Amino acid sequence: MITAVHGGLDAPVNRIVSDLGEIELLPKVQVSEVDLTTMYRIADGTLSPLTGPMNKDVYDMVLASKCIESQGAKYAWTIPIVLPATAEEAKKAVVGEKMLLVTEGEMKPFGVITVGSCYEWDPKAFIKAVYLTEREDHPGAKLWLSETRPMLIGGDIEVVVFADTRSFKEYVMGPTQVRALFEEKQYDFTIAFQTRNPLHRAHEYALVYGAETLLRQFDSMKVGVVLNPLVGQLKGDDVPADARMKTYIRLIEEKHLGEGDADVELWNSKKQSLLDQTHLIGLDMRMYYGGPSEAVMHSIYRQNLGFTHFIVGRKHADAPYSDGTPIWGDFDAQEIFSNLGGDLKIKTVNVGFAAYFEELGRVGLVAENKGKHSVSISGTKIREMLTNGEKPDSRVMRECTAEVLIEFYKSKATAE
Repeated sequence: MITAVHGGLDAPVNRIVSDLGEIELLPKVQVSEVDLTTMYRIADGTLSPLTGPMNKDVYDMVLASKCIESQGAKYAWTIPIVLPATAEEAKKAVVGEKMLLVTEGEMKPFGVITVGSCYEWDPKAFIKAVYLTEREDHPGAKLWLSETRPMLIGGDIEVVVFADTRSFKEYVMGPTQVRALFEEKQYDFTIAFQTRNPLHRAHEYALVYGAETLLRQFDSMKVGVVLNPLVGQLKGDDVPADARMKTYIRLIEEKHLGEGDADVELWNSKKQSLLDQTHLIGLDMRMYYGGPSEAVMHSIYRQNLGFTHFIVGRKHADAPYSDGTPIWGDFDAQEIFSNLGGDLKIKTVNVGFAAYFEELGRVGLVAENKGKHSVSISGTKIREMLTNGEKPDSRVMRECTAEVLIEFYKSKATAE
């Protein structure tokens, strides 16, 4: 089974062209690296049914009603997709006319936009609607308050093929590729796990638990299991994508995922294999650090990729205030799906915190193992150990992951 494209479309949006046509005389809009990524996710259909950055009426609808309209119906949508512009660029934006999209700094043409609207925006109102707080001391707010361009341009885009030179490019796939993979493998159900960090063993278990939930729920159905990390823009203190992808590649290709923690009897009873049915697919999309609002967007991306199910954890896409206090409740990102502004076809699988328990001899959910002795190390301590070339307890982080991260921190220290 492959889930329908968001917005009631028959197929993912495709705004990729072989040639941009006559562009020499077109006025230019410089597009930052992070917005370039967003334009390509519109173009490859990951942000279907959008065909370009949002016009003002759609932008206002998302902030006010958490939805967009498509094919005469309302569909869930929680974070506006926009293209910022300078005042000078905005002066040249004429509704119905084309503008040339160029990379920031290098001014390399990569697409065109047929202008639908050009309008001012209020970052503070954006933050309040998306992050559900007026406070500005958190990563999400800082993303938008650092944006100095006062205008937004909406309209339909066309872009040329993206030349991906990254070391892990073979693992990055768009909706057409992912849907073809699922069809080839003949999966009845597919489940995705979102991450922006190297995996601790407890994080890894969320994917295993989610897959086994489907195995138990749907008898004799083949389940595709996908580690689907974001490889777009992150905070400065996050581990960069190339290092993270190395940890994921080793985890999956060396067949460590679920080792010691998966319910082997369950998989065997269903005549299926976790290791053979697990895939690594990178999603080149930015992080908004938006908690519940971003959890919905993460689900939309995965629906457009074709997934039937998506794992939502406690404190999903969470980032606290600068003083460490939480912006949202532990379960807000799970509960938002019971009060969406419009239709969403993909199903969510809620997963709580997990840990290695001595009595179990494996990782399990905290909620199901109250009173048992868990093994834990703080994130600060783990980073300290890795920086010093020490491997954390393998009950917390697998050795293959630790080895990659030790090399990363060693290289980082040398560069500094």
